[in-house]
Amino acid sequence: MRHVVLFHSVYGLRPAVRATADRLRAAGHRVTTPDLYGVPATDSVEEGFTLLDKIGQEVVLDRARAVLRDLPPETVLAGFSMGAGVAGALLAERPDSAGLLLLHGTGGAPDAVRPGLPVQLHLADPDPYDAPDEIDEWQQALTDAGADLTVFRYPGVGHLFTDPDLDEYAPDAAAATWKRVLDFLTDR
Repeated sequence: MRHVVLFHSVYGLRPAVRATADRLRAAGHRVTTPDLYGVPATDSVEEGFTLLDKIGQEVVLDRARAVLRDLPPETVLAGFSMGAGVAGALLAERPDSAGLLLLHGTGGAPDAVRPGLPVQLHLADPDPYDAPDEIDEWQQALTDAGADLTVFRYPGVGHLFTDPDLDEYAPDAAAATWKRVLDFLTDR
């Protein structure tokens, strides 16, 4: 069993994030899903970016830090898209994290990675927000820093392909993702 904090995407705390938390809880993990916005989720990515701009990235990070204060040091940091960036940004402040689970976006700087840190990335291929050469550079930098990194790329799917409430939902890729995520958490 792991403690997992699961940060939402730019859309906000959508039902898909709660459903993921329930899936992980059913497998025996303790999951926290903070609302980094404090307002209802948006219906479009454009509205989400507008909301993020209004709230501010620093406020979002401060809210994430506040949630982490009450969680064990070995909590797995996880997130969807923007939330993957939040998880990665806080890695340097959480050196004892049990792992970094990145869904639909990268996160984590090489200087924040301890040798052997388990990191798993699930990403559309291609992804509209992460260029392939940027992913390759990030992957090489984390590997060079000693991360135990596994990258799964899903060809021909949309950015948030695990969210069943979006048009880009890809059920086969989502099912493969959830199996791999559960294996990742169990193997820690």
